[in-house]
Amino acid sequence: MTTPVPVHRDPASGLTAGSSAEVRHGLVSRLSAEAFGTLFIVVAGLGVPLFTIPQSSPLPAALAAGLAVTAAMLAFGYVSGGHFNPAVTVGHAVAGRIRLVDAAAYIGAQLVGGLLGALALFGILRTLPGIQDSRTAFDTVTAGFGEHSIIQAPLAAVLLLEVLGAAILVAVFLGTTARNNINRTAAAIAVGLAFAVLLQLGLSVGNAPFNPARATASAVFSSSWSLEQLWLFWVAPVVGAAITGLVFRGFAAPVAAVTGSAADGSAFDD
Repeated sequence: MTTPVPVHRDPASGLTAGSSAEVRHGLVSRLSAEAFGTLFIVVAGLGVPLFTIPQSSPLPAALAAGLAVTAAMLAFGYVSGGHFNPAVTVGHAVAGRIRLVDAAAYIGAQLVGGLLGALALFGILRTLPGIQDSRTAFDTVTAGFGEHSIIQAPLAAVLLLEVLGAAILVAVFLGTTARNNINRTAAAIAVGLAFAVLLQLGLSVGNAPFNPARATASAVFSSSWSLEQLWLFWVAPVVGAAITGLVFRGFAAPVAAVTGSAADGSAFDD
């Protein structure tokens, strides 16, 4: 008689795994995965538009960023859950899928990875003879509103776009990685596609990245105005992520109250 193999779920991602994932990775390993994955996403997401001529169309950047998210989730998601975005981590924390202490550590790792990725790109820019001002070059890929938006979008418009985009992105992440979603093995593809589509819109409005780590990474190496406007690209996506997290937590709560667990197929994991 065959002994059933216990199935374990990564609390950070909601992904299930067999015996190969029975041993949970330590915090240092998970933070390293988050940092490296975020570095990869920032290098791809910022590097492509920085070095693509002409830069008038945001499509290559959106595709590169979406593919980078998918690749990073496939490569490192089994270790950390594959957040690579403070908004995604906030959504997980509010939904009850990750401890607050771990969430704070994840966000710190994401910032470190993003800054290292932007630093590498900044260093490359400084070696190019045709680039006179590396910070001005970074301005072209940095999130902004008003006069720093491609279409002169006001603060309110960019704020609403960031809230909406982050809410949708986190919803796709939480939904596709839910334990009871039979399509969860395709989560990385779904999240990458969703991010690419959203980024196509975001870049057309004001380089809205729906990712505070990426926004911070580009702002640090841009002109001074970018740091003055950075607050919006933290507040808005965090609000959107928190709203989605509350919704998913609400979906799971009734089932937990009736059955004592979130085991019902109609509920999302918490």
